[in-house]
Amino acid sequence: MDENIFKKLLSIVVTCMVGWVCTYLAVHVFSDYKFGLFVWLPIVMGAISTMLYGYKNRVAKKKLAWNAQLTLLVYCIGLLIFAFEGVICLFMAAPIGMIFTWLGFLIGYAYVNKWNNKGTSAVVIVLILSVPSLMGFEHSVPQKDDIRSVVTTIEIDASPEKVWQNVVRFPQLKEPSELIFKTGIAYPINATISGNGVGAVRHCNFSTGSFTEPITVWDEPNLLRFSVSEQPEAMRELSIYDIHPNHLHGYWVSQQGQFRLTRLANRHTLLEGTTWYVNKIQPGVYWSLWSDYIVHTIHRRVLDHIKTQAEL
Repeated sequence: MDENIFKKLLSIVVTCMVGWVCTYLAVHVFSDYKFGLFVWLPIVMGAISTMLYGYKNRVAKKKLAWNAQLTLLVYCIGLLIFAFEGVICLFMAAPIGMIFTWLGFLIGYAYVNKWNNKGTSAVVIVLILSVPSLMGFEHSVPQKDDIRSVVTTIEIDASPEKVWQNVVRFPQLKEPSELIFKTGIAYPINATISGNGVGAVRHCNFSTGSFTEPITVWDEPNLLRFSVSEQPEAMRELSIYDIHPNHLHGYWVSQQGQFRLTRLANRHTLLEGTTWYVNKIQPGVYWSLWSDYIVHTIHRRVLDHIKTQAEL
């Protein structure tokens, strides 16, 4: 086998093995989805694959960059094969993974060129050990829950009294047309309620199960607020296996929601839907872009349906 091809394969295989083992530790030992997994691991993988491929080997910078991204692709394929994750979650993680893998490549390329491969083995070992070390540190540090709120509004050509009747409960929604719901993301189907007033229990039924929502504020026809005592999985993973990754349980937590109805001067109603939730997957600044978008899309599906029913 050509030595250049051998080094290329070695850089991919070794780096992916490191990635898979560290992912197992993050998901099944530490049960954390934080910076160690989504930021530092891709950086380390990008650096290691570049250092191993470029070790005493003249390789163009562009080829080293592509090799780092190819390594990331093989790593992701392995996550699918080993039933760590499904297609959609990997798709969501791809942008951040590619960015930090590229950053790791830059670090590895700078080392190969500046230090001329001196002490490469020691540096690679330190980089490998740094990943579980960071994961263990993150696991030992209590994380403060970041409560986020998502608000979506719609104007309805009906009185608040009529809209209210379609807020507390609503009939079956049509099949979703939104692409994101066709990927396995949970979507609302209908809503039922047992009782009236504070203490009544609303059930918002999704494609993956039911949200149990005890009513905490019943100000008819102005405000309906509820807590969330039970919730289903956030999605069904697209996979060749029937998998239920840890991040579907307790990492995205809906805490409470409300519908606020405001009577407008034109006799229409402004309906405002709000969800308060906790996202425990880090970095939050990235993953909240996805979660906020998904919650907005869910809101829009429900509000559009309420509007249709109220304007009949």
